[in-house]
This record gives sequence, structure tokens and C-alpha cells, in this order.
Amino acid sequence: MARLIYSGLMSLDGYIADRDGNFDWAEPDAEVHSFVNELQRPAGTYLLGRRMYEVMAVWEHPEAFGEIPGYIRDFAEVWQAADKVVFSRTLQDVATARTRIEREFNADAVARLKNESGRDLAVGGAELAAEAIRAGLVDEFQMFLTPVAVGGGKRFLPDNIRLGLDLLEERRFGNGTVFLRYANRTG
Repeated sequence: MARLIYSGLMSLDGYIADRDGNFDWAEPDAEVHSFVNELQRPAGTYLLGRRMYEVMAVWEHPEAFGEIPGYIRDFAEVWQAADKVVFSRTLQDVATARTRIEREFNADAVARLKNESGRDLAVGGAELAAEAIRAGLVDEFQMFLTPVAVGGGKRFLPDNIRLGLDLLEERRFGNGTVFLRYANRTG
């Protein structure tokens, strides 16, 4: 059975975006980005909310960035190689290959996808991840704590949940970012 993994860059106080919706303060440097690439490479399918999909869709055409370093090109290739399922009631069309739209999050359907998939799944977007967490579907949490506190905004983890986690891995990076990987033992 494939794992469902929730991964994200966040502030030390647990936010993936500040009150203004900005997340530029979490932009990974080359070392962190290269590590993220290796973590994302095994994912065969991304489950994304509409807003996260719209942010990530730029990776379909990295040539629009101009000249880019190899680790950026590598991430684009990882993104393009994966299937994408976008959960949205409003999105009409997709601008990326290997992408389909689902109108509602269906925990049973995601559980079936986990059971049938030969590769891991990654969930992206705090609201969609919250639904998957509440349904008991997230197997692993990968958190990149950046050395900044933003004081409010969109939280990585939803309110009103309780999780039991086992630390699987930790790593410090030269820019002060700390990576923590936990298995979910709740449920």
C-alpha cells in the first residue's frame, strides 16, 4: 500500500503562509530544494487543492523562469512526471498534463487510491490536507521549519486535531532550516 505524505515549508510558529498570503520567506535555497526534490521523487500522484494547484502549475513550463539552475529544472521534471488530482468545485480546466479534477474530497476514494497505487501519494494545500488528516489518511508528515516567525496566517496543521507521531528523521541545513519527518501513529 502506498503512503499518503503531507509535506511543507513553514515558519517556526507553524504557518505555511503569513496573514497576507505570502510565503516568499520560506523559499528554499539550493541545498534545501535539492533535498525536497529527492523527497518528492517517489510520489506518483499529487493530491492538490485548487489554490495549491494554481501555485504549483508553473512547474509545467519552467522555461518561463528564464535561465534556471539544475535543481530547479530537476524539480520541474519530478512535478511533470507525477499524476495530479485537483480537488475543486470551481476550477473548470487544468493547464498541466497528467491532471484531472475531482469536485469533492472523498476519503473512501483516496483510501482506494492508496491501496491501488504502486507509488506514494503527496497531499498539498492546507485545507485539503486537513480533510485527509481528519479522515485518518495521512501516513507521514514532512516539515521544513524555516528560521522565521510570522505571527499568523495559514497553519500547516488544522486546529482541533490530536496526533500521535513518531520521529523518523531530522536534518539541519546550512540556512537554518530544520527538516522533521514523522510517521502518524494515530488511529
